[in-house]
Amino acid sequence: MAGLDVHSLSQQVLRTDAAGMPLEWIDFREAVRIYYLGQVAYSYGSPLYRVYGGENALSKRRSVVEVNSIIATHGDSNAAHKARSHYVPPLNNQTLFARDAHLCMYCGHQFPTRGLSRDHIVPLSRGGRDNWTNVVTACKRCNNRKAGQTPEQAGLELLAVPFTPTHAEYIYLQGKRVLADQMEFLLAHFPRHSPLHQRLSRSM
Repeated sequence: MAGLDVHSLSQQVLRTDAAGMPLEWIDFREAVRIYYLGQVAYSYGSPLYRVYGGENALSKRRSVVEVNSIIATHGDSNAAHKARSHYVPPLNNQTLFARDAHLCMYCGHQFPTRGLSRDHIVPLSRGGRDNWTNVVTACKRCNNRKAGQTPEQAGLELLAVPFTPTHAEYIYLQGKRVLADQMEFLLAHFPRHSPLHQRLSRSM
């Protein structure tokens, strides 16, 4: 892929289905592969990459692929399933910490990832479940203080009610560096009463 003119090779591209449903983040290599396979229905957002291919033997012209920040692709069997209200994205610490803005939901302080942990509001030892609505981000100090107790028993108060992100919210939470046009696109797919609206407005 000679002749690559980029903002940053690490910048992710947002892939959607042809109807505009957000699907996933992909890197520039996967984006170029999709373009060459003719799977792109349309593209929008800001231009990110210009990738030059081989030279045509007759015309002596080089092929070029311009990759935008958002590309819609043909066909995805999982898109309709992910759009349904009962879809529950997989729980992992990366997206949990992002959901809670890297704040400890007990003391309210912000920490780097290494200083955070997953806390079960109702402890597993007391029948609590490992799901989105029973877990919050907690600093290690508060988590150790709470131990195997409920917040009330430990004298702690939750600062926000945990929630299960929709698929569009989950895609946002997985983003490493979300561009303004990608953010605008994803926000349009958030539920009207999503807690992320308020959290994002405070950070902008």
